[in-house]
Amino acid sequence: MKKNLIIFAINALLICQLSAQNFTPQVKAFITVDTTYVAITNVTVIDGSGKDIKHHQTLVIKNDKIVQIGNNSDITIPEESLLIDGTGKTIIPGLVMLHEHLFYSKPFENWFSVGQMTFTFPRLYLAGGVTTMRTGGSIQPQTDLNVKKWISEGKMTGPKMDVTSPFIEREGYDIPELGFIQGTAEVSKIVNYWADKGVTSFKVYNHITKEDLKICVEEAHKRGLKVTGHLCSLTYEEASTIGIDNLEHGFMVSSDFMVNKEADMCDPFEARNALSKEGIDSEKMNNLIDLLIKNGTAITTTPNVFEPFTGREIIPGGGEPALATEIFTDVKRTYDRVINNDSLAFDLFHKNLIWVKRFYDKGGILVAGTDPTGAGRTVAGYSNRRTVEILVEEGFPLVDVIKICTLNGAKFLGREKTIGTLEIGKTADLILIGGNLETNIRNIRNMEIVFKDGIGYDSKKLFESVKGKVGFN
Repeated sequence: MKKNLIIFAINALLICQLSAQNFTPQVKAFITVDTTYVAITNVTVIDGSGKDIKHHQTLVIKNDKIVQIGNNSDITIPEESLLIDGTGKTIIPGLVMLHEHLFYSKPFENWFSVGQMTFTFPRLYLAGGVTTMRTGGSIQPQTDLNVKKWISEGKMTGPKMDVTSPFIEREGYDIPELGFIQGTAEVSKIVNYWADKGVTSFKVYNHITKEDLKICVEEAHKRGLKVTGHLCSLTYEEASTIGIDNLEHGFMVSSDFMVNKEADMCDPFEARNALSKEGIDSEKMNNLIDLLIKNGTAITTTPNVFEPFTGREIIPGGGEPALATEIFTDVKRTYDRVINNDSLAFDLFHKNLIWVKRFYDKGGILVAGTDPTGAGRTVAGYSNRRTVEILVEEGFPLVDVIKICTLNGAKFLGREKTIGTLEIGKTADLILIGGNLETNIRNIRNMEIVFKDGIGYDSKKLFESVKGKVGFN
């Protein structure tokens, strides 16, 4: 009897394990690889560690783990393996991106507004190689939490998700999707309510006070959670000293360089003007960089959302086909109006990335994201690939760019033991790319298979499935 109970328990456990791998027909439609053993042979490997690129490599996956990786001649491929010829191709870890949204800008007349992209954006993120993402603030946090759950259960297609809280903000910008606190007393209630619901970080925004941030940091850190911010009323120096974990958008929204800045007050236009006037080798900027590094404050670079118009794609990364026709028409109208009048924007765009690289080279914690908002040119998936391209084009070494977009994100989330690099024993989150990134970084657009937990998804089919739908759902 006891033996039968043990066998029954083992069988029940196996059934539970198998059922956890079940996918709905809607998800199965995009799966191209789902087998116990997979071997990608004779491939170029950029492993995410920042170490040298390796050629003529073989990588073997068993279920959801990497079990072998090395020179072709050193690998014994299991006989039952599905063989994928990697000749002329590259594999990198799945991207771990930390300023993503499930919403997209939808302005109306003189109003700036955003709309939830519940169905299109998760697919686009996975199509663009993102296997793990953190939202950089939510307008429908319960929707985001449901999407996260349904993806993990195999009901929806998308990356693994960390959900950030609704924006913690005081009224100042007329963005209707934001909630506004009336006083600091509300901050601890928001933090603890959404922590109980399952968010893993908190987003503070342009018009908060120092006291708001202090309470947010204290309450979040009590629970082992993190705080990030897109700031204006507070300087980077003030926020870092208080203990914020992460600052968004490189240095593009820093108000530290304003003359006679008023405490707890936001003037984004004067902050941008002051930053534009700051010299590349500014002593004040160098001191700020040193302070952030000393305090262990991470920076998320989001170059795609600030990319200039002149001489560049309307939708950076080639995402024009994703947009609904009416949405694309509106975006193009703005593009045509600005295209020959953004030299100042380009200067600051370039200067910011010089500062971001200096921060990284000096030992700062640098992670990456996209922020699909702004003028509507930043579209999930396409923008993630474009972020990699921009960083390489702006002088970051290729191996460092892959590390920033994979391992560094994993470390920030506390998951570097399982994701972020291609190593034996780690989860099989990786991207097979048709082409050589060393000779042409734009080959990153040739993603073929995106593996998440050892399951291979067809990148092109995912992109095609939401063609013309972004902006509506």
